[in-house]
Amino acid sequence: YGVGPEGANGNAADAGDEPRTRLRRWKRRELFRITVRDLLGVADMPAIGREVAALAEGCLHGALRIVDPPFPLAVVGMGKLGGEELNYASDVDVLFVHADTTSSEAERAARALLAVMAEPGPDGIVFRTDADLRPEGRSGLLSREPGSYEAYYERWAEPWEFQALLKARPVAGDAALGARFAAIAEQYVWNGPLGEDAIRDIRALKARSEEQLRRQGLHDREIKRGRGGIRDVEFAVQLLQLVHGRHDADIRQRGTLPALAELARHGYVAERDATALDAAYRFLRTVEHRLQLVDEQQVYALPADETSRTHVARVLGYRDAGATSALERFEADLRSHQTVVRAIHERLYFRPLLEAFAGAGPLREEVAAERLAAFGFREARQTKAAVRELTEGFRRQSRLMEQLFPLILEWLSTSPDPDLGLLQLRTLAEGPARAATLATAFRESAGAAERVCRLLGSSRVLGQAMRRNPEFALTLADDDALATPRTAEQLAAQARQTLSWRGDREAHREGVRRFKRRELLRIAARDLLGFSDVETVGRELAALADATVDAALRSVQPRVPFAVVGMGRLGGQALSYASDVDVLFVYEGEGAADFEEAERAANALIREIGTTTAEGEAFEVDARLRPEGAHGALARSVEGYRQYYERWAQVWEFQALTKARFVAGDPVLGHRFLAMVDPFAYRDPLPPDWEREIRRMKARIESERIPPGEDPEFHLKLGRGSLSDVEFTVQLLQLRHGGSQTVVRDTSTVAALGKLHGIGAVDAEDAAALADAYRFCERARNYRFLQAGRTADSLPSDAADAVHLARMMGYATRPLTSLRDDYRRVTRRARRVVERLFYGKT
Repeated sequence: YGVGPEGANGNAADAGDEPRTRLRRWKRRELFRITVRDLLGVADMPAIGREVAALAEGCLHGALRIVDPPFPLAVVGMGKLGGEELNYASDVDVLFVHADTTSSEAERAARALLAVMAEPGPDGIVFRTDADLRPEGRSGLLSREPGSYEAYYERWAEPWEFQALLKARPVAGDAALGARFAAIAEQYVWNGPLGEDAIRDIRALKARSEEQLRRQGLHDREIKRGRGGIRDVEFAVQLLQLVHGRHDADIRQRGTLPALAELARHGYVAERDATALDAAYRFLRTVEHRLQLVDEQQVYALPADETSRTHVARVLGYRDAGATSALERFEADLRSHQTVVRAIHERLYFRPLLEAFAGAGPLREEVAAERLAAFGFREARQTKAAVRELTEGFRRQSRLMEQLFPLILEWLSTSPDPDLGLLQLRTLAEGPARAATLATAFRESAGAAERVCRLLGSSRVLGQAMRRNPEFALTLADDDALATPRTAEQLAAQARQTLSWRGDREAHREGVRRFKRRELLRIAARDLLGFSDVETVGRELAALADATVDAALRSVQPRVPFAVVGMGRLGGQALSYASDVDVLFVYEGEGAADFEEAERAANALIREIGTTTAEGEAFEVDARLRPEGAHGALARSVEGYRQYYERWAQVWEFQALTKARFVAGDPVLGHRFLAMVDPFAYRDPLPPDWEREIRRMKARIESERIPPGEDPEFHLKLGRGSLSDVEFTVQLLQLRHGGSQTVVRDTSTVAALGKLHGIGAVDAEDAAALADAYRFCERARNYRFLQAGRTADSLPSDAADAVHLARMMGYATRPLTSLRDDYRRVTRRARRVVERLFYGKT
């Protein structure tokens, strides 16, 4: 089937025709010959791929002779052309390399060659030819010198570009120039560092492709990118090549099937898996060839209608047999192959590592460490020890759990911190009761198992909570339950029911803490798994605090009318995982006895919620926003608050009242307090000295409040354009307009921002800038707490911690750079709004 450049000149019958016409006719005749060999079964699928690739190679030789550039120019085959596995209707992917000329001259020659290949005529085109795999894609130069390619691959290339170079092969033009490019490609594919980011980027690329297919509704019909399709085989093979080919030159094959055979021969893929993948790949590519025989169209999806699918089945050689139609037989074989491919694809990456750990084959310690690092596991010895311990434990639980373990490692490897995930899984599986619960969850739902791995590799807080509540893993398969937030009323009722049977005070306290921990686990899991946005998380956490305060207050049983008013983030229903619970206590009564009872109830409530026990702490209660702060009485009557606000309160105390919200206790008393304080906070008009004082206070906070050791450049709470900027701006606008426009008196920052936009106080662009910054910073701050279990108000300065946080927030590609770039983008945009709306600068 070899085709050389001389073939492009055609034969004597074409002698009088223009060269481009002869090239198209020659290609058409050769393609007809190849198709006949295919349909008559004279050549198998791999041979057909090689012949079509050779035909394209010959056409490129012919096109290059027609263009006839007066300088060295090489054409490098990429993709299926480079791998010698071309489809009938494949694009011919190429790169151009030139020497001894200018870039503009090389550009003209490359464009001329592409035009020869794509120019239509009565016999169609030669081949659709695509140079989009070049550096910088469609916006990049069509041709480069070897040194330019080398500089690009050294500095700017993405991981997928190195993956694409696996198949790079000089196919036409100057042989020495092509060989020089091939040496550069080989250097960067096999000798450069292969980090975990590269592996993640390659996986993310495939995941995005599958998601796009799902949105188009083709996921079940397309045989190329669908589940168990051609891409599943190709990506698995290529990823294994990238990981293992660095130390084993034999598997550096350009074609998928030759590479698969070498992977199996060297023990990187089990023989039975390689055999199944080989058979499935041949079958799927044959189906693809048959779909593309109609007018050389790039078709990858089976037809939607039954008549057309039956035609495809019969072209493939299927016939009716008894009660089973040709279509039914074809579709049964297709489903069987797709199921096998997907199952092998999902567990393939880790099989060689597991076999090496088990002693099934030789693997040097340093090589094992590098391969583990490529999948995100940096602690090689710890990983190997955990793998051995877990596989032995899972083997005792069931054969299924043992078989599932490669897939568990795959899920852990895609989590933000695979080492943390593996360590926490190991801890979670300790003890027969927890191990049995975990095994049950994993056996019953692969989806639940994958989510457990995601959570464990994201958060120490959730790992510790799941160790105390292993049964929570069983709930992670229920999408409907995860998608539904619980209301304040539901949480309060659940808290009362949970605590109703607990008799003594200590048991009650333990119950409050267990209830809080269990619900926090549910809220955080919904958050990290993408079932909640940042506002919903804030409302749910506030509702959880409300329910906890309500349950604690019922156990305290104050003997005077008593209410708890939420302030700050609790009042604003925007609690973070690390937030204190800011409160005011209000009672109804007169005289010393009533005051003493109210003080007793307030102190008892603080102890009930804030005391640390064996079950931890419910919430830390902060009552310092009360009149006179830490030196004032814990509780006051409504009249006592009125007198204070009339005589002594400062501007910041009126500003704080914009967040006041009834939380628990006597509702009539609580709402009477809110009605009383509203006129103190919202004045019409806003006193001018208030604006000056609020701005002065904010400026002081900016200059004095960032603690030592926290990065002011990336501060999430006090940085320029971050949370405090947004909150102060919204509160000032509320105070300015809330005297006459009661609609803006909303305790939620984001909700109030929307209402300020509704009355025209903020335009849509400014409101969006402030909301975006608030959501970004709040989410990052929340995730920082979940990441390590401690409060932190700036992006991490440690690179590993910052990458972990970025991955929690969904940055799969260049996580550290992307996280910091987005912080700068959203906060700078918000700060410009703050300068105008808060500080009054133009």
